Amino acid sequence: METSNVPSFPPNAVIREVGLRDGLQSIQRILPTERKIEWIAGAYAAGQREIEVGSFVPARLLPQLADTAELVTYAKTLPGLRVSVLVPNLKGAGRAIETGADLMLVPLSASRAHSLANLRKTPDEVVAEVARIRAARDAAGSKTLIEGGIGTAFGCTIQGRVEQPEVLRCLQALLDAGADRVSIADTVGYAGPAAVRELFEKARDIAGERFWCGHFHDTRGLALANVYAALETGVARFDATLAGIGGCPHAPGASGNASSEDLAFMLAGMGLETGIDIAALLALRAMVARWLEGETLHGTLWLAGLPTTHAATATTDA
Repeated sequence: METSNVPSFPPNAVIREVGLRDGLQSIQRILPTERKIEWIAGAYAAGQREIEVGSFVPARLLPQLADTAELVTYAKTLPGLRVSVLVPNLKGAGRAIETGADLMLVPLSASRAHSLANLRKTPDEVVAEVARIRAARDAAGSKTLIEGGIGTAFGCTIQGRVEQPEVLRCLQALLDAGADRVSIADTVGYAGPAAVRELFEKARDIAGERFWCGHFHDTRGLALANVYAALETGVARFDATLAGIGGCPHAPGASGNASSEDLAFMLAGMGLETGIDIAALLALRAMVARWLEGETLHGTLWLAGLPTTHAATATTDA
């Protein structure tokens, strides 16, 4: 009896908007807080229910994100919205706990060279910091989830090759240190679908449903293909940025995240429910593009527009 080669996909997928952090940190312009609040409100109105609103890093390092606490406070007023922030250390985690963020992402680079350049810590020192963050979180009685995000998982512009066993070792170490969730990122856009499928399958074998999210850069045009490969492994949550903005200051050439609007369109075409009104998301993109006039934006759906055959997607509060 022949078996079908048609892949099965999860019925639902989540696009976590990270443009307010990963996108804005990559440009010199400081977007006013009121504009960021409009962005959050617009994304929420378009049906997005997970938004990374900023990062608790020193304002002298990233003045673009100095208003993160205010953004968390606003975002927490929106019913059903999961509000996340990036925290590089225990001090940042303390602020995430104080503001009541739903999730804090602790970045770890599988590339030792990138880890030292980006965080001034080795991967194992980051793991130790996660253990301290977990202890502090539990002592405070906080419900803020801890996500260990493994970057440069497919290679690094500084170090070059990153071995798969090292990525999986870091993933297991993060779980052992107390991370509630783990995620994997192609920080520099080196990955292809075959590599994603292989690594994500092995990560799922280790972490199961605690393997939470995939983060792909479109530096070489493969972000959506990599999402497809990840979906084949059962992973159904993906970071993306409106207009594909973003990059990494310590990863030269790592331009452009997966575009939120392009990703939403692809998922809708595959029959996966996202709760996103794509037309509303495109309207928000146009508004943000005006605010960021002169900056390099990415994505393709905004150029061609939605096809006349595209059915409108109703937003939900799920």
